[in-house]
Amino acid sequence: MRLDARQTILLTFLLVAAGCGTTQMRTGTEQLLLSDSVDRTVDQLDFAVLAGRKVFLDTTYVKPVKGVMFVNSDYIISALRQKLTTSGCLIQDSKEAADYVLEARVGALGTDSLEVTYGLPASTAISQAASVVSSVPLPAIPEISVGKRNSALSTSKIVVFAYHRETGTPVWQSGSAISKSDAKDTWVMGAGPLQRGSIYDNVRFADLKIPLFRSRRQKRLDARPTPLTMADSHQFTHPAVLEQQLADAHAEAELKVVPASHEEVKEE
Repeated sequence: MRLDARQTILLTFLLVAAGCGTTQMRTGTEQLLLSDSVDRTVDQLDFAVLAGRKVFLDTTYVKPVKGVMFVNSDYIISALRQKLTTSGCLIQDSKEAADYVLEARVGALGTDSLEVTYGLPASTAISQAASVVSSVPLPAIPEISVGKRNSALSTSKIVVFAYHRETGTPVWQSGSAISKSDAKDTWVMGAGPLQRGSIYDNVRFADLKIPLFRSRRQKRLDARPTPLTMADSHQFTHPAVLEQQLADAHAEAELKVVPASHEEVKEE
């Protein structure tokens, strides 16, 4: 059976449209979203009240979750330890060596996604109907969209409280620290994706930076808040300087040690 002009044009259009590709959210982006939300949440915790004190981080209730995701309990525990260290807390390896115990728990750690298409969804109805009246099968109609948007959102919630180890007296609680990170991909008339979100340094188009636009994360980094955040690169002290300071302090302590004098035995 020969195709007329209209059928030929329709078939050509469908074949060309079928060649349009799509981009799907990958595991790497999901991991970035999760780790970014965890960092933002830990940044909200203010451990200044325990600065200079010996503390033990009790992670009994930060349970490991089995799954394919890389960001899990180990990442959260390490982030908490980093925040404690940079806040001036003296982390102890055992509960018995600490004066205060910090108990942490995770209330949420996950991602959500949303896909919106402005146009016609993919369909096989026309090809199935054409196969009834014609021996020449027509290809399925692909997705024909004017615009498309994919959004991914991660949420994390961490709560910490502290108590005196010997007496059990409560001394501090963090309240609910909640943060969200997002990534948005947008296509307009098949062009894209236009990438925005908290995990990107700048707005990107097809993975190319657009210098005219700045993301929320870039604006936050440009503002450079006074408190040090998990996302900031910072050198606290050079190891060589620290080692020299410790050596000098040790030498000074030895000089201050006075040998004990022996008492002379008096003869009667």
